[in-house]
Amino acid sequence: MAFHHKIVFIASEIYPFSKTGGLGDVLGALPLTLRKMGADVAVITPFYGRLSTGEFKLRLITSRLPVGYPWAPITAEIYMADYHGLPVYFIQRGEYFDRRFYYNTHEGDYFDNCERFIFFCRACLEWARRMDMAPRLIHVHDWQAALVPAFMHFWRGIDPFWRDTKTMLTIHNLAFQGRFASRLFADSGLPAESWGMDGVEFWGDFNLLKAGIAYSDLVTTVSPTYAREILTTEFGCGLEGILSKRRASLRGILNGADYSVWDPGNDRYLPCTYSPDDLTGKANCKESLLAELDMDPRLGDRPILGFIGRLRRQKGIDLLIDILPQLMEMDLGVVVLGEGNLEFEAQLMELMETYPGKLAVRVGYTEDLAHRIQAASDVFLMPSRYEPCGLTQIYALRFGTPPVATNLGGLSDTIVAYPHPECNGFTFPEATADAFLQSIRQAVDVFDRPAEWELIRQRAMHTDYSWERSAAHYLEVYRELGIDV
Repeated sequence: MAFHHKIVFIASEIYPFSKTGGLGDVLGALPLTLRKMGADVAVITPFYGRLSTGEFKLRLITSRLPVGYPWAPITAEIYMADYHGLPVYFIQRGEYFDRRFYYNTHEGDYFDNCERFIFFCRACLEWARRMDMAPRLIHVHDWQAALVPAFMHFWRGIDPFWRDTKTMLTIHNLAFQGRFASRLFADSGLPAESWGMDGVEFWGDFNLLKAGIAYSDLVTTVSPTYAREILTTEFGCGLEGILSKRRASLRGILNGADYSVWDPGNDRYLPCTYSPDDLTGKANCKESLLAELDMDPRLGDRPILGFIGRLRRQKGIDLLIDILPQLMEMDLGVVVLGEGNLEFEAQLMELMETYPGKLAVRVGYTEDLAHRIQAASDVFLMPSRYEPCGLTQIYALRFGTPPVATNLGGLSDTIVAYPHPECNGFTFPEATADAFLQSIRQAVDVFDRPAEWELIRQRAMHTDYSWERSAAHYLEVYRELGIDV
C-alpha cells in the first residue's frame, strides 16, 4: 500500500478518538473538511490507553518503527484508521501513552511529559520519512507537536527528503507551552544552536511551544482577535517577544463548528430535536433535563443558565462561584458541567447542597450531557479571562442558547452583543464578578420580554460558523506557503 499525503496534521488529540477540549474538536473536523474540499490530508496522533475507537477499525501498519529517542533501540507501533475517508495514523508506545489520562492527573502533569512528546514528534517524523513522498506541508497543533517545525528547520539542510516541506503551527491556547527543565534539551536531538532567546530557550527552560513559534514557516491561532491579543503583555504569556518578531508570519483564523455533530436538528444525544422554525423540542429538552438533574420542575418557565467547561480560573468558574448566592436569589436555575481544580469542584458540590433544586453540578465531562445542557439551557455562561476562540459559545448559538460572555478573544469575534440591532448574545467588558452578574441580569431582563428574546434566539440559531468557511481560510494560508491543494 502506498503512503503519501500532501498535508499531514500532527496533534495530540482528535475527536472522536481522543479529546480533552477544543483541540480534539478542531482536529476531528478541520482535516475532514479539507479532505471533502479536495485536499490530500492525513493526521498523526498518539494511541492512548483510553482511545475511543467506536465504529472505526484500527489496523496495524508496522510494529517496529525505529525512533531512536530517548535511546537507540526504541521503536513505535503505527496503527491506522479510516475516519470517513480521512487517514488517521496512531503512534503507539505503551509506556508513554497507555495511561488513564492524556497529560496529567489531579495531582499535576506527568513527570515525563517532555520525554513523551519529544518521542511523539520524533516518531511522527520517522513515520512521515518512510512515506513514498515527503509531505508538502506539516501542520502541527499546540506544544505537544511544536518540536516538529524545529526539527524540520534543521533537517531540511541535511536531508534532501525534507527540502521542500513547509511547516505551520496553530496555537490553540498560548498558556499551555510545554515548559521543562533545560537538562531535557540535551537529548532532544535539536542542535546546540537552537538554544537561545530566538530559539527554544525560555528564561533558562526548554519551551516546546516557543520552538514551534520560532521555527515554523507560518504561525496561526484560532481567532483574529486572539492573534492580536497575544502580541501584548496581558495575553502573551511571556511569549509576546518572539511572537512580535514573527508578527509578519502570524495569522488568526476563526475556528468553525461541526454542525453534523452540534446541531439540535440532528443531534443524537437529545431526547427530541428542534429547529428555528419549531422550538417545541427545546422546551421538551429543558423539561427532560430538569427531571434528569432533580431540579425544580417550576423552572421550566424560568431561565436556566448553563456552564460547560474546565473548572479553572481561565474559564472564570471562580467568578460564577462568587455570584451564585446572588443568582440563587433570582428566579432561575444554574447547571454546571466540568472538571478541573479540586477546590472549585468541592465549592460547587457544597453549593449544590445549599441550593437543592436550583443548582445542579456534575463533575466530569460526558459528551451526551454536554449536548443536553446546550439544548435545555436558555443562557450559556462563558466568563473567561481569556479565550483563544471558544467553541462552546458557537455551539450555544446554534442551539438557541444566547451566551453571556467576556468581550475578548474569539468570544468577541463570534458574539454580536446586546443591544446591537443584530445581537445574538450578551457580553461584558472585563472578567469581574460584578460585570458578569450585571450582564446576566441584563439577559434575564430580556428573557422576560418574550418577543425580544425570540428575535435574539432566532438570530443566534441562524448564525453560521461552519467549518467550510474556516477551511477556506486555511487553504488561503496554505497557498501563501506555496502549497496548492
